[in-house]
Amino acid sequence: MSGHSKWHNIQAKKGKADAAKGKIFTKLGRELLIAVKEGGPDPAGNSKLKAVIAKCKAANMPNDTINNSIKKASTSNENYEEIVYEGYGPNGVAVIVEASTDNKNRTAADVRHVFDKAGGNLGTTGCVSYMFNKKGVIVMEKASTDMNEDDLMMLALDSGAEDFISEEEIYEITTEPSDFTQVSEKLEEAGLEFLEAEVQMVPTTTVKLDDKGVEKMERLIKRLEELDDVANIYHNWEE
Repeated sequence: MSGHSKWHNIQAKKGKADAAKGKIFTKLGRELLIAVKEGGPDPAGNSKLKAVIAKCKAANMPNDTINNSIKKASTSNENYEEIVYEGYGPNGVAVIVEASTDNKNRTAADVRHVFDKAGGNLGTTGCVSYMFNKKGVIVMEKASTDMNEDDLMMLALDSGAEDFISEEEIYEITTEPSDFTQVSEKLEEAGLEFLEAEVQMVPTTTVKLDDKGVEKMERLIKRLEELDDVANIYHNWEE
């Protein structure tokens, strides 16, 4: 649930997905709750909920679990708010942390502590976000579809996608945030399965790290992911 989509990242995430699935589902359940509280339980009239459902499906959350979470959210008294933190990792790597919390002071202290321990530092709002663009990102494994690459590209672009990239083992489709739901639904209707499907912060430039920097950056991401309140982590480290 972090970074921008590249195949080697995805493979690593897939490898640890089973062990972390319970925690991921808990975090996604919180995102569903926030979306329902903001716009109601009907995805037809709630674009944010639609986007979170697409993200849940890409994470292999069962439909029953998604539906039960939406029903529970409709009557829940829990209240979470979304907060974005910005800061720097080793060698000035830009980092954005999206969190959902019922205690802002606790979450801010936890995030700041992780940055400090990993040799980074938490910054002010806007200090790194200008280095990212918000985009819908859909990633598919080539082996998961029999569709011809040209046909798939035309389907994606005709559905409203902004770009279509073919890499060694994956297809990566990007959209404007406002077109994400429409594109993901069209692809889903064609029977396509996603490795990732969500609106992300995509970096416009990247930073390379030496071995020591890589070690620090990996530690920072790992410790942030371990925080219950952290939903997503984005960075401009060129892995």
